[in-house]
Amino acid sequence: MSPIRSATAAALASAVLATTLTGCQFGADEQDTSPIVIAADLELSGAAAPVGKAYQRALELKIEQLNSSGALNGRRVELKVKDNRSDPAESLRNIGDFSNDSEVSAIIMGGCNECAVGAARTINEKRIPTIALASSGAVSSPVAERRYVFKLAPNASDSAAALALEMRRKGVRKASVLYSDDNYGREGLAALRGEFTKTGVKLQRAESVKTTDTEVGEKIKALTDRKVDALVVWTPPEQAALAATAAQQAEFTGSLFFDAAAAGDLFLGAAAKATERATLVFTQTMVIDDIIATTPAKAARRQWFQDYTARFGAYNGSSSFAADAVQLITDAELRAGGEPGRVDRDGIRDVLETSQLDGLSGPIRMTPDNHSGLMPQALTTLVARNGRWRLAG
Repeated sequence: MSPIRSATAAALASAVLATTLTGCQFGADEQDTSPIVIAADLELSGAAAPVGKAYQRALELKIEQLNSSGALNGRRVELKVKDNRSDPAESLRNIGDFSNDSEVSAIIMGGCNECAVGAARTINEKRIPTIALASSGAVSSPVAERRYVFKLAPNASDSAAALALEMRRKGVRKASVLYSDDNYGREGLAALRGEFTKTGVKLQRAESVKTTDTEVGEKIKALTDRKVDALVVWTPPEQAALAATAAQQAEFTGSLFFDAAAAGDLFLGAAAKATERATLVFTQTMVIDDIIATTPAKAARRQWFQDYTARFGAYNGSSSFAADAVQLITDAELRAGGEPGRVDRDGIRDVLETSQLDGLSGPIRMTPDNHSGLMPQALTTLVARNGRWRLAG
């Protein structure tokens, strides 16, 4: 076994064992061997299917790793998956079905912002702990109306601050923005306006696109026909690639900047030439093979990157959020305790609300006042070079 794999296995085992020792060292009368059932409401068909399928692969791989770790105190994690087709109404039906299943401990929702926001009231009424992988701030805020909802994705304010700082460093004075016409896109535009004011960048023009649009050429022409130093693309991955290609066809010579939501596959494929030297704000795990594993957490991220790539032939940046959601729920289930064979959803919620994890995505901290766990320092600056993302600098 390699040193990194050994360190990763040890870190995984100790992380999970730490949650179980307290419950077993006093000799409970009956050992709980019931499965930990996690439900997933994902976008497995439609425009968002590539990311939804990446989430599903990550969930399955992470659960396989946990089940083979020997650290679950005789229990196993099981996964139930439903396709929401990127339709909030279908997603809400799935949430209802999962909530009524007494075996389900918690739900993981995919990247559909409208789905997560639309289901928040039902999730609270059904009192089922849910971690959404969607980015909109409205997913987990206001906390008083989202007691059972948690978020594990980059925050718009953090992405905007990192982007604006990098733009100032590169001497950008005028910029245009293409953003998705959804909760997260509008939130991003507002955050960018505020950060641009701080850093002295002038917003020349902003255009929105529906998340289902497959033609963005006219919008890109409108955004780049005036003299701008940079184009910020705040859209899902597939649209970001289309925007980069359209900018190249429009002979845009300025710099391209992508928000974290635009992160997809490590390798840029057909968009490689159009995205060359583009900047992306995202988590370090996307390029962990560029980084020396000097800590157990970095070793775990590197091992995750290698395991995912070995299994699926490529790496998707969003996979680590899904894997961390599984870890958080599993830890919470084990720590919540309760009657053997009976799910304690309120106990799981209470543990999630104070969870701390140096996760595959980076540092994660949940508090009663903040249900959006990914810390700002999880984000770093990446650059596209020779058809893939690399660590900037």
